[in-house]
Amino acid sequence: MSALRPTTPRFKQNVREALANENIQAAMRNYGSGFVNKRAAARAAMAEFDDIRDAARDLKNHTLANLDLYLARYEAEVLEAGGHVHWAETAEDARRIVLEICRDAGATTVNKGKTMISEECGINDWLEENGIRPVETDLGEYIIQLRGETPSHIIAPAVHVTVPEVDELFREKHAHLDAGRRLDHASMLSEARAVLREKYFQAEVGITGANMLIAETGQSVIVTNEGNGDLSQSLPKVHIVMASLEKVVPTLEDAATVLRVLARSATGQEMSVYTTFSAGPKRDTDPDGPEEYHVVLLDNGRTNMLGTEFQEMLRCIRCGACMNHCPVYQAVGGHAYGWVYPGPMGAVLTPSLIGVETGGQLPNASTFCGRCEAVCPMRIPLPKMMRHWREREFEKRLTPSAARWGLAFWRALAARPGLYRMATRMGAFGLRLMAMGKGRLAKLPMGGGWTDHRDFPAPQGGTFQSRWKAMGGRRR
Repeated sequence: MSALRPTTPRFKQNVREALANENIQAAMRNYGSGFVNKRAAARAAMAEFDDIRDAARDLKNHTLANLDLYLARYEAEVLEAGGHVHWAETAEDARRIVLEICRDAGATTVNKGKTMISEECGINDWLEENGIRPVETDLGEYIIQLRGETPSHIIAPAVHVTVPEVDELFREKHAHLDAGRRLDHASMLSEARAVLREKYFQAEVGITGANMLIAETGQSVIVTNEGNGDLSQSLPKVHIVMASLEKVVPTLEDAATVLRVLARSATGQEMSVYTTFSAGPKRDTDPDGPEEYHVVLLDNGRTNMLGTEFQEMLRCIRCGACMNHCPVYQAVGGHAYGWVYPGPMGAVLTPSLIGVETGGQLPNASTFCGRCEAVCPMRIPLPKMMRHWREREFEKRLTPSAARWGLAFWRALAARPGLYRMATRMGAFGLRLMAMGKGRLAKLPMGGGWTDHRDFPAPQGGTFQSRWKAMGGRRR
């Protein structure tokens, strides 16, 4: 699956394949509780956590309302520090800019820290097509690069891969190393480290993402737990930062506010192991660092979200908490979503960036349980925005005909209260009869999407309207 060729229109097929894949199901069963429990413990340990969430939300709202001013200030500070800023309206523009920088540097190899923007732009495929070898240095990204895949999670790219699968992969790809090593995490980690250490000294260019861009200082900020981001940007002679426009924050103090909720929401840590601030190429007094520093700022549809009901999505800090808590994501994994951004945040962001015609199925992949909004450190109302996308899908007549006919039928009944009450009474009575006193139905006509996986509860008691009437309710 390529970031340049979204497979979101075949979402239902992707889901069926994921549910039938035993390895994916095994991996997803093991992954969810760890993130959830660690986040809950970190949340409980900080009494002011919700106050900081409010502050982070407010500062991002302020930044988005004044985005042009802060981006201009950020560019000025980068230039003052000796760096270069490149504005990319589209993914194609970003690819062209990155290739030009690499060619000017005479690069044959590029080391990459984990960056979702490079996934969005399809940088790896693009560089390879033009004779430049990209090497992912984040362990999860390295694993999926060897597998020829894209990330299935924004902070744990290889969460869908089991340990035996990694063992088999390394034995195939690292044949020059000791094939007799044990099947355990430590051995495989040491093996990957030994391979990647060589790569750090071969690359002429390093590419990283950015968790934040600080307008006050012109710095980019990355958070990692492996240190690969530091090596990818300090050892090559050219450092390229790829970031989207909304990553800018006004001040260092604002960045600190966001950092206090970022790691706690993502991995349950107080802070990531490495939090790195970068600004410009190395100075004459610096012992190491890049000779050139470039920032590629990507729009790719984000400014079209400003001033719309989807603007709040631009507050997202890519912590992954929404997908860690999402029952749909936990069942099918990230690749089922068919593009770069999975889970609830992807269900809103993907149609915003590539269009509801292509990504319109994703907002329907939600139970609307509300867990994503409840845990989001930036208090993004994800269910509300998914409902907005469902409305857009319906307005453009992209909703499946069965759903449209079903809604039309319900509307006809709801507009006739007497007929509606009679139909609901008859329906409840019929379902009780079909249950034959068991209180549940193992099979339900036209309800296989439910009963293929679980029993359907049979109605008990009267309808809502009859109970409301019996309790003395009245219209206001």
